[in-house]
Amino acid sequence: MQQSQMTGRFITFEGGEGAGKTTLMEGLAHRLTQEKGRSVLKTREPGGTELGEEIRHLLLKKRSLMSPYAELCLFLASRSEHIREVIQPALAKGQIILCDRFNDSTIAYQGNARGLSMEKVAHFCSFISEHLTPHLTLYLDIDPEQGLQRAHKVREQDRIEAEGLAFHKKIREGYLAIAKKEPNRFHLLDASQPPAQLLEAAMRLVLRYV
Repeated sequence: MQQSQMTGRFITFEGGEGAGKTTLMEGLAHRLTQEKGRSVLKTREPGGTELGEEIRHLLLKKRSLMSPYAELCLFLASRSEHIREVIQPALAKGQIILCDRFNDSTIAYQGNARGLSMEKVAHFCSFISEHLTPHLTLYLDIDPEQGLQRAHKVREQDRIEAEGLAFHKKIREGYLAIAKKEPNRFHLLDASQPPAQLLEAAMRLVLRYV
């Protein structure tokens, strides 16, 4: 089924480590369900399927050693399965999909921070995802140092979080470049503001699309 024929809405959440994507997704899902009576599906990448969760474990565990190219292919293998098994069926049913990370993460992390070229990775992402594009992307912008401090308070570092600060600064640079290129889809939110204030700002944007 073509994306134009699908009645649901696909909303993605992007940001560096510790930006607060999960908290924001939970808040939006609750309000969309309770206040608007909408059917909401929460999912994540890598993950969302049995294969995707196995790939997630491989990608994030600290002792995994792999080239940037192998890393890219694993992320996209998970995404391809996720789209076919979860996202496309939910869109066809008219659900609102809230997805933690999608192609923009790959472009910022592997394209910019890993040095594989944002343009080349973007083309590869588009092909593998069958040209599926989010209706709306909320990017939670935060200083990488502050975000890493937040993340370290609540969980043990995974393989990607353990990269140096310079790597995480490149991730942010990549996201900001996407924001400049696609302002109609990709909306920047200040992740350093209080959670309640961030939720209100996000809700105003989401209501334009649902």
